[in-house]
Amino acid sequence: MQAGTALLLCDLQNDFLHVDGAYGRAGLGTARMAALPARIAPLARAARAAGGVVIATQFTLVPGRGGVPMISPHLKRLRPFLDVGDFAPAGWGQQTVAALQPVDFTIEKIAYSAFYMTRLEWLLRKLGVTHLRVCGIVTNGGVASTVRDAQAREIDVTLLEDGCAAFDDTVHEAAIAGLRGVCEVSTIDAVLRQV
Repeated sequence: MQAGTALLLCDLQNDFLHVDGAYGRAGLGTARMAALPARIAPLARAARAAGGVVIATQFTLVPGRGGVPMISPHLKRLRPFLDVGDFAPAGWGQQTVAALQPVDFTIEKIAYSAFYMTRLEWLLRKLGVTHLRVCGIVTNGGVASTVRDAQAREIDVTLLEDGCAAFDDTVHEAAIAGLRGVCEVSTIDAVLRQV
């Protein structure tokens, strides 16, 4: 992997992707989402073998009193099934899926963007990272928000089109189209040829 480049895995967590996770128990997910870890794993392995850095974001629901997670009103309306223990800090559901382990660094996040109120920008500066290769879920949510925030911080981004997914393929395609003016859009195979 080129010096100054990191692979950013957005929210590829058990509670989103595993059948026993919060979304799996609720019957949410898509075949495209389920296929992501196996599709991305060769790139993560190649990045590590080349001395690159792999960073995973972890969407987190912070437990309040009695363990009930503090959930923003809009998310509670969208996902009323989220409950005690889901996406809990250091819990199984919050963890990056096994197929993408190990990761070098994890970033807990409480909102769509991996930059919002996190240490991601600080970490990238300390590591000398000026270029992110971004993949994960969901394309129109956490991925798009993170890519746009990276651009605002003058961090170059290559978005891996086939390394992302949304709950609807049409929404995924629209999000990718909307990001073409913000970042480079590529594929996993194309990036693997560069590693």
